[in-house]
Amino acid sequence: QVQLVQSGGGLVQAGDSLTLSCVASGRTLTNYAVGWFRQAPGKEREFVATFSRTGGYRYYADSVKGRFTISKDGAKNTVYLQMNSLKPEDTAVYYCVASNRVITSSLRRADAYDNWGQGTQVTVSS
Repeated sequence: QVQLVQSGGGLVQAGDSLTLSCVASGRTLTNYAVGWFRQAPGKEREFVATFSRTGGYRYYADSVKGRFTISKDGAKNTVYLQMNSLKPEDTAVYYCVASNRVITSSLRRADAYDNWGQGTQVTVSS
């Protein structure tokens, strides 16, 4: 089992930038798909970005493509989400996720991940 501890987030204005961090413990993230989901009030959890299990591919939701960047530091066992040009519609609780069993076709499904961070609030004011 992997424990995921998130940091970052907060209240920003539209157009600002934020970086979320997710530190994994218990296992190294080698051969894990690691990524981010978010949930806005009254909405379903939605996919944001993820690395494939091999780490060779990155996938993004259309709504964040070109503005958000997922990256990772293997030495620190940490995944990051750099968020630029934030919009009010990006307001949500963001969750770090990891799985060593998810298949490529399921990378965008929340139920494919069995390890979740505690969540961190990101609020973007207009």
